[in-house]
Amino acid sequence: MRIEPKPAKNPGSLAGALCLDFANTAEWHASDHPRERLTGYAELLAWAKRRGVLGEKEIRALSLEAGRRPQEAVRVLRRAVELREAIYRVFSNLAHAKPAPRSALDLLNAELAESLGQARLRAGPAGFTWGWAESPGALERVLWPVMRSAADLLTSDLASRVGQCQDDRGCGWLFIDTSRNHTRRWCAMDDCGNRAKARRHYQRTQKNRSDVEVEQPAQT
Repeated sequence: MRIEPKPAKNPGSLAGALCLDFANTAEWHASDHPRERLTGYAELLAWAKRRGVLGEKEIRALSLEAGRRPQEAVRVLRRAVELREAIYRVFSNLAHAKPAPRSALDLLNAELAESLGQARLRAGPAGFTWGWAESPGALERVLWPVMRSAADLLTSDLASRVGQCQDDRGCGWLFIDTSRNHTRRWCAMDDCGNRAKARRHYQRTQKNRSDVEVEQPAQT
């Protein structure tokens, strides 16, 4: 089965949570041939910029730092992909009412311990907010907000609303189902949803045509 690239859109607008958006950085994730979007540290930073995880100044600083430490950047990218896969497995299982894989949960807890160690309280005119330690050379800082998002979602009432696209080709994208009756089935109606709708229409048309042919009297 030939699988086309996913449409050029920001899956963050589909997922509803930063951690799920991060899990969706692989296309056709539930298929036998997923397509990697995080092909380099620059792509990891580009994702962080689109999602507002880091500001322009931080992006530039980390890009320069990655250029000075290319081997470390490769290591962080590998770590990011491993973390993404752990997040994906945990939430995919959650969407299907299955227990979280132990290895994936262990990895999330290890990353969470490190990430929360970098969390800081910031005082502002409107009160206190969460922020992060000033660590301009920490290439892995892009992962800290992702882990905070995953922990927040897993411990919230929205955890029971996590769903997964039911496209039969293996789209696999995750999302928070905010529909009234908890009936959302697709990552996006104008993508996998439309394809499923067109397929059902074709199947009905073929069935109706077969029924008409069966009902026709035999020629004598």
